[in-house]
Amino acid sequence: MTGEPGRVILDADDPLAMAVTGAIRSGDVTTLRDLLDAHAGLATAGVESHGEGAGTRSLLHLATDWPGHFPAAPEVISALVAAGADPDARFVGAHRETPLHWAASNDDVAAVDALVAAGADIEADGAVIGGGTPLADARGFGQWRAAHRLLGLGARTTLQDAATLGLLDRVTSYVEGARVPQNAHAAPDIEQHDSPRPDITRHDITSAFWGACHGGHLATARYLLERGADPDWIGYDGMTPLDIAVQAGAVDVAEWLRGTGARRRRAGTTGEARGPA
Repeated sequence: MTGEPGRVILDADDPLAMAVTGAIRSGDVTTLRDLLDAHAGLATAGVESHGEGAGTRSLLHLATDWPGHFPAAPEVISALVAAGADPDARFVGAHRETPLHWAASNDDVAAVDALVAAGADIEADGAVIGGGTPLADARGFGQWRAAHRLLGLGARTTLQDAATLGLLDRVTSYVEGARVPQNAHAAPDIEQHDSPRPDITRHDITSAFWGACHGGHLATARYLLERGADPDWIGYDGMTPLDIAVQAGAVDVAEWLRGTGARRRRAGTTGEARGPA
């Protein structure tokens, strides 16, 4: 074991790191508890890897790492937290995501539930998607079950989140000036207006429009296009709204976009898509 002040750091090739990683990912809770009992400081240890994906992971990151959905994940998470693991531990490397960000990115609803039950901060920042919350990762990567589970657990939304998830009431509230209710059953509490709020830019509306097309939400996409979204904006991974709708299998949205004259930038495109005006 090597360490930094207050924390044990293990190399990923260290036999103890390999043993605890194997127990976590196989769902062997008995072996995991034996290792935690036998090695002081292991619950809060970091495991440092090199090369692609280099960085230091907490044991809870190991439990939620790609592809997720490991056997007995809730029990593993519970055992780690009971032994002292921090449910809000940060990855140390190219980003600073928490285990909940990783569970959300993998659509691992069981791990999401276990982490939130263990006290994980549902609003933790640091996502690779815009530095946002676990919800930003879930909707950005199209992990719809995790996204809706986070909403059900009380996660707050941005305009981008709401549009991508087809929450038209919230989108309308953001755009038209009402205070956005974070309770799905609540209504906006101040007067709405027909034109976009002055602090909502065309880029904001266009990015939200792209998200609605990604999520396959036709009514939300229509609403945002009517309020000035650029239908040919090139967003994530060099894709236009039509590109992402086709990739996501949102047939009705793709057909509607074609009817508006929207263009593709990828295979089958005719003409050059443009950036935001």
